[in-house]
Amino acid sequence: MDSIVEAIRLAVTELPEDVVEALKRAYSEESDRIARFNLRNILKTVEIGRKDGIPICQDTGTLTFFVEAGVESPFLGEVEGWIVEAVRRATMEIPLRPNAVDLLTNRNSGDNTGRFVPVIHWEPVEGDSLRIALLPKGGGSENCSALAMLSPGEGRDGIKRFVMERIRGCGGKPCPPVILGIGIGGSADMALILAKKALLRPLGVRHENGEIARLEEELLESVNSLDIGPMGMGGKTTALDVKVEYAHRHPASLPVGLIVQCWAHRRAFLEIESDGSTRIWQ
Repeated sequence: MDSIVEAIRLAVTELPEDVVEALKRAYSEESDRIARFNLRNILKTVEIGRKDGIPICQDTGTLTFFVEAGVESPFLGEVEGWIVEAVRRATMEIPLRPNAVDLLTNRNSGDNTGRFVPVIHWEPVEGDSLRIALLPKGGGSENCSALAMLSPGEGRDGIKRFVMERIRGCGGKPCPPVILGIGIGGSADMALILAKKALLRPLGVRHENGEIARLEEELLESVNSLDIGPMGMGGKTTALDVKVEYAHRHPASLPVGLIVQCWAHRRAFLEIESDGSTRIWQ
Protein backbone atom coordinates (compact mmCIF):
# COMPACT_ATOMS: atom_id res chain seq x y z
CA MET A 1 0.00 0.00 0.00
CA ASP A 2 2.89 2.38 0.77
CA SER A 3 4.09 2.00 -2.82
CA ILE A 4 0.68 3.00 -4.19
CA VAL A 5 0.73 6.13 -2.02
CA GLU A 6 4.21 6.95 -3.36
CA ALA A 7 3.05 6.39 -6.95
CA ILE A 8 0.21 8.86 -6.36
CA ARG A 9 2.68 11.32 -4.82
CA LEU A 10 4.99 11.03 -7.83
CA ALA A 11 2.12 11.48 -10.27
CA VAL A 12 0.72 14.66 -8.73
CA THR A 13 4.00 16.40 -7.88
CA GLU A 14 6.30 15.55 -10.82
CA LEU A 15 5.40 15.89 -14.47
CA PRO A 16 6.89 13.09 -16.64
CA GLU A 17 9.99 14.10 -18.61
CA ASP A 18 8.35 13.55 -22.00
CA VAL A 19 5.67 16.10 -21.07
CA VAL A 20 8.23 18.58 -19.70
CA GLU A 21 10.29 18.28 -22.88
CA ALA A 22 7.20 18.84 -25.03
CA LEU A 23 6.38 21.99 -23.05
CA LYS A 24 9.95 23.26 -23.40
CA ARG A 25 9.89 22.57 -27.14
CA ALA A 26 6.60 24.45 -27.45
CA TYR A 27 8.11 27.40 -25.58
CA SER A 28 11.14 27.49 -27.87
CA GLU A 29 8.98 27.32 -31.02
CA GLU A 30 6.34 29.86 -30.00
CA SER A 31 6.66 33.37 -31.42
CA ASP A 32 3.56 34.83 -29.78
CA ARG A 33 4.56 36.87 -26.72
CA ILE A 34 1.55 35.94 -24.58
CA ALA A 35 1.85 32.26 -25.53
CA ARG A 36 5.49 32.27 -24.44
CA PHE A 37 4.55 34.02 -21.20
CA ASN A 38 1.96 31.35 -20.40
CA LEU A 39 4.30 28.48 -21.25
CA ARG A 40 7.05 30.02 -19.14
CA ASN A 41 4.70 30.19 -16.15
CA ILE A 42 3.61 26.59 -16.73
CA LEU A 43 7.25 25.47 -16.71
CA LYS A 44 7.87 27.43 -13.50
CA THR A 45 4.89 25.66 -11.91
CA VAL A 46 6.30 22.29 -12.95
CA GLU A 47 9.66 23.13 -11.37
CA ILE A 48 8.09 24.32 -8.09
CA GLY A 49 6.04 21.12 -7.79
CA ARG A 50 9.10 18.94 -8.31
CA LYS A 51 11.39 20.98 -6.04
CA ASP A 52 8.95 21.42 -3.14
CA GLY A 53 7.09 18.11 -3.46
CA ILE A 54 3.69 19.76 -3.77
CA PRO A 55 0.89 19.09 -6.30
CA ILE A 56 1.46 20.71 -9.68
CA CYS A 57 -2.19 21.80 -9.86
CA GLN A 58 -4.71 22.57 -7.13
CA ASP A 59 -7.13 20.19 -8.89
CA THR A 60 -5.51 16.85 -8.14
CA GLY A 61 -8.29 15.22 -10.12
CA THR A 62 -10.26 12.02 -10.00
CA LEU A 63 -7.80 9.19 -9.44
CA THR A 64 -8.10 6.63 -12.22
CA PHE A 65 -6.28 3.30 -12.16
CA PHE A 66 -5.69 0.81 -14.97
CA VAL A 67 -4.73 -2.54 -13.44
CA GLU A 68 -3.15 -5.29 -15.53
CA ALA A 69 -3.79 -8.10 -13.08
CA GLY A 70 -1.66 -11.19 -13.43
CA VAL A 71 -4.08 -14.06 -12.81
CA GLU A 72 -1.49 -15.90 -10.71
CA SER A 73 -0.66 -12.95 -8.46
CA PRO A 74 -1.02 -13.78 -4.76
CA PHE A 75 -2.35 -10.24 -4.20
CA LEU A 76 -5.38 -10.31 -6.51
CA GLY A 77 -7.83 -10.35 -3.63
CA GLU A 78 -6.11 -7.47 -1.83
CA VAL A 79 -5.12 -4.93 -4.46
CA GLU A 80 -8.49 -3.17 -4.72
CA GLY A 81 -8.54 -2.56 -0.98
CA TRP A 82 -4.95 -1.35 -1.14
CA ILE A 83 -5.82 1.15 -3.86
CA VAL A 84 -8.81 2.57 -1.99
CA GLU A 85 -6.90 2.89 1.30
CA ALA A 86 -3.89 4.40 -0.51
CA VAL A 87 -6.15 7.07 -2.00
CA ARG A 88 -7.46 7.90 1.47
CA ARG A 89 -3.94 8.13 2.86
CA ALA A 90 -2.63 10.15 -0.08
CA THR A 91 -5.48 12.64 0.34
CA MET A 92 -4.35 13.36 3.88
CA GLU A 93 -0.57 13.00 3.52
CA ILE A 94 0.34 14.69 0.21
CA PRO A 95 -2.30 16.29 0.43
CA LEU A 96 -4.84 15.92 -2.38
CA ARG A 97 -7.91 18.08 -2.84
CA PRO A 98 -11.04 16.07 -1.94
CA ASN A 99 -12.86 15.61 -5.25
CA ALA A 100 -15.51 12.92 -4.54
CA VAL A 101 -18.99 14.41 -4.20
CA ASP A 102 -22.17 12.37 -3.61
CA LEU A 103 -24.55 12.85 -6.54
CA LEU A 104 -27.70 12.94 -4.36
CA THR A 105 -26.58 14.89 -1.29
CA ASN A 106 -23.76 17.02 -2.80
CA ARG A 107 -21.65 16.06 0.22
CA ASN A 108 -17.93 15.62 -0.30
CA SER A 109 -16.57 12.37 1.15
CA GLY A 110 -13.42 14.26 2.13
CA ASP A 111 -11.02 11.47 1.12
CA ASN A 112 -11.45 11.01 -2.66
CA THR A 113 -13.36 7.75 -2.24
CA GLY A 114 -17.02 6.94 -2.73
CA ARG A 115 -19.39 5.04 -4.99
CA PHE A 116 -17.22 3.64 -7.84
CA VAL A 117 -14.45 6.10 -6.87
CA PRO A 118 -11.50 5.83 -7.26
CA VAL A 119 -12.06 4.60 -10.80
CA ILE A 120 -10.44 1.21 -11.41
CA HIS A 121 -10.28 -0.54 -14.78
CA TRP A 122 -9.29 -4.22 -14.67
CA GLU A 123 -7.56 -6.29 -17.34
CA PRO A 124 -6.67 -9.92 -16.52
CA VAL A 125 -3.30 -10.93 -17.99
CA GLU A 126 -1.00 -13.92 -17.75
CA GLY A 127 1.64 -14.04 -15.02
CA ASP A 128 1.95 -13.35 -11.31
CA SER A 129 2.65 -9.60 -11.22
CA LEU A 130 0.36 -6.59 -11.00
CA ARG A 131 0.99 -3.56 -13.20
CA ILE A 132 -0.91 -0.44 -12.17
CA ALA A 133 -1.13 2.72 -14.27
CA LEU A 134 -2.32 5.84 -12.44
CA LEU A 135 -3.90 8.81 -14.20
CA PRO A 136 -5.11 11.72 -12.02
CA LYS A 137 -7.71 13.47 -14.20
CA GLY A 138 -8.64 17.10 -13.57
CA GLY A 139 -12.27 18.17 -13.85
CA GLY A 140 -11.79 21.10 -16.21
CA SER A 141 -10.27 19.04 -18.99
CA GLU A 142 -12.59 16.09 -18.33
CA ASN A 143 -15.56 18.42 -18.90
CA CYS A 144 -14.44 18.83 -22.51
CA SER A 145 -14.38 15.09 -23.16
CA ALA A 146 -17.15 13.79 -25.42
CA LEU A 147 -18.59 10.79 -27.24
CA ALA A 148 -19.84 10.80 -30.81
CA MET A 149 -21.77 7.93 -32.35
CA LEU A 150 -20.99 8.50 -36.01
CA SER A 151 -22.39 6.61 -38.95
CA PRO A 152 -19.74 4.39 -40.57
CA GLY A 153 -20.01 6.38 -43.80
CA GLU A 154 -18.63 9.48 -42.09
CA GLY A 155 -15.29 7.70 -41.70
CA ARG A 156 -12.02 9.55 -41.24
CA ASP A 157 -13.48 12.94 -42.20
CA GLY A 158 -16.26 12.55 -39.64
CA ILE A 159 -13.76 11.71 -36.92
CA LYS A 160 -11.69 14.79 -37.71
CA ARG A 161 -14.76 17.02 -37.88
CA PHE A 162 -16.01 15.82 -34.48
CA VAL A 163 -12.62 16.36 -32.80
CA MET A 164 -12.07 19.79 -34.35
CA GLU A 165 -15.56 21.06 -33.49
CA ARG A 166 -15.26 19.91 -29.90
CA ILE A 167 -11.80 21.39 -29.32
CA ARG A 168 -12.76 24.65 -31.03
CA GLY A 169 -15.85 24.88 -28.83
CA CYS A 170 -13.91 24.23 -25.63
CA GLY A 171 -11.31 26.91 -26.36
CA GLY A 172 -9.26 27.63 -23.26
CA LYS A 173 -11.49 25.72 -20.80
CA PRO A 174 -9.31 22.57 -20.56
CA CYS A 175 -6.11 24.59 -19.83
CA PRO A 176 -4.22 24.05 -23.09
CA PRO A 177 -1.84 22.99 -24.43
CA VAL A 178 -3.79 19.76 -24.19
CA ILE A 179 -3.10 16.12 -24.92
CA LEU A 180 -5.94 14.34 -26.70
CA GLY A 181 -6.82 10.68 -26.25
CA ILE A 182 -9.13 9.32 -28.95
CA GLY A 183 -10.77 5.90 -28.96
CA ILE A 184 -12.37 4.68 -32.18
CA GLY A 185 -14.64 1.67 -32.58
CA GLY A 186 -15.82 -0.95 -30.13
CA SER A 187 -18.88 0.12 -28.14
CA ALA A 188 -19.75 3.52 -26.72
CA ASP A 189 -18.18 2.75 -23.35
CA MET A 190 -15.14 1.02 -24.86
CA ALA A 191 -14.38 4.01 -27.10
CA LEU A 192 -14.05 6.29 -24.07
CA ILE A 193 -11.99 3.78 -22.09
CA LEU A 194 -9.65 3.29 -25.05
CA ALA A 195 -9.31 7.07 -25.36
CA LYS A 196 -8.32 7.45 -21.73
CA LYS A 197 -5.96 4.49 -21.86
CA ALA A 198 -4.30 5.95 -24.95
CA LEU A 199 -3.12 8.85 -22.79
CA LEU A 200 -0.77 6.47 -20.98
CA ARG A 201 1.46 6.28 -24.08
CA PRO A 202 4.49 8.65 -23.93
CA LEU A 203 4.28 11.89 -25.88
CA GLY A 204 5.92 11.66 -29.28
CA VAL A 205 5.47 7.88 -29.52
CA ARG A 206 3.24 7.06 -32.47
CA HIS A 207 0.81 4.14 -32.71
CA GLU A 208 2.31 0.92 -34.05
CA ASN A 209 -0.27 0.88 -36.85
CA GLY A 210 0.98 3.21 -39.59
CA GLU A 211 -2.46 4.42 -40.65
CA ILE A 212 -3.43 5.25 -37.07
CA ALA A 213 -0.07 6.98 -36.59
CA ARG A 214 -0.79 9.19 -39.62
CA LEU A 215 -4.23 10.01 -38.21
CA GLU A 216 -2.57 11.11 -34.94
CA GLU A 217 -0.22 13.41 -36.84
CA GLU A 218 -3.00 14.85 -39.02
CA LEU A 219 -5.19 15.58 -36.01
CA LEU A 220 -2.31 17.19 -34.11
CA GLU A 221 -1.55 19.48 -37.03
CA SER A 222 -5.22 20.39 -37.47
CA VAL A 223 -5.81 21.12 -33.78
CA ASN A 224 -2.71 23.31 -33.64
CA SER A 225 -4.02 25.33 -36.58
CA LEU A 226 -6.94 26.55 -34.42
CA ASP A 227 -4.78 29.27 -32.78
CA ILE A 228 -6.33 28.60 -29.36
CA GLY A 229 -2.84 28.41 -27.87
CA PRO A 230 -1.57 28.06 -24.30
CA MET A 231 -4.33 28.80 -21.79
CA GLY A 232 -6.64 29.76 -24.68
CA MET A 233 -4.94 33.11 -25.34
CA GLY A 234 -3.59 32.42 -28.82
CA GLY A 235 -0.52 30.72 -30.21
CA LYS A 236 0.55 27.80 -32.34
CA THR A 237 0.56 25.23 -29.51
CA THR A 238 -3.00 24.17 -28.69
CA ALA A 239 -2.08 20.48 -28.29
CA LEU A 240 1.16 18.78 -27.32
CA ASP A 241 0.12 15.44 -28.81
CA VAL A 242 -2.76 13.27 -30.00
CA LYS A 243 -3.05 9.59 -29.06
CA VAL A 244 -5.43 7.27 -30.89
CA GLU A 245 -6.45 3.71 -30.02
CA TYR A 246 -8.98 1.61 -31.89
CA ALA A 247 -11.10 -1.54 -31.79
CA HIS A 248 -13.23 -3.47 -34.25
CA ARG A 249 -16.70 -1.92 -34.54
CA HIS A 250 -20.29 -2.98 -35.21
CA PRO A 251 -21.21 -2.65 -38.93
CA ALA A 252 -23.89 -0.07 -38.08
CA SER A 253 -21.90 2.29 -35.86
CA LEU A 254 -18.66 4.22 -35.52
CA PRO A 255 -18.15 5.27 -31.88
CA VAL A 256 -15.52 7.95 -31.27
CA GLY A 257 -14.52 8.76 -27.70
CA LEU A 258 -12.55 11.94 -27.03
CA ILE A 259 -10.73 12.44 -23.72
CA VAL A 260 -9.13 15.84 -23.24
CA GLN A 261 -6.17 16.15 -20.90
CA CYS A 262 -4.77 19.48 -19.69
CA TRP A 263 -1.09 20.48 -19.88
CA ALA A 264 -0.61 18.90 -16.41
CA HIS A 265 -0.52 15.43 -17.93
CA ARG A 266 0.14 13.54 -14.71
CA ARG A 267 0.73 9.80 -14.66
CA ALA A 268 2.72 7.11 -12.87
CA PHE A 269 3.18 3.35 -13.09
CA LEU A 270 3.66 0.74 -10.39
CA GLU A 271 4.54 -2.94 -10.66
CA ILE A 272 4.03 -5.36 -7.77
CA GLU A 273 5.84 -8.67 -8.08
CA SER A 274 4.68 -11.91 -6.49
CA ASP A 275 7.35 -11.60 -3.79
CA GLY A 276 5.99 -8.19 -2.77
CA SER A 277 8.78 -6.14 -4.33
CA THR A 278 7.71 -3.01 -6.19
CA ARG A 279 8.91 -0.64 -8.88
CA ILE A 280 7.57 2.87 -9.56
CA TRP A 281 8.22 4.93 -12.68
CA GLN A 282 6.71 7.47 -15.06
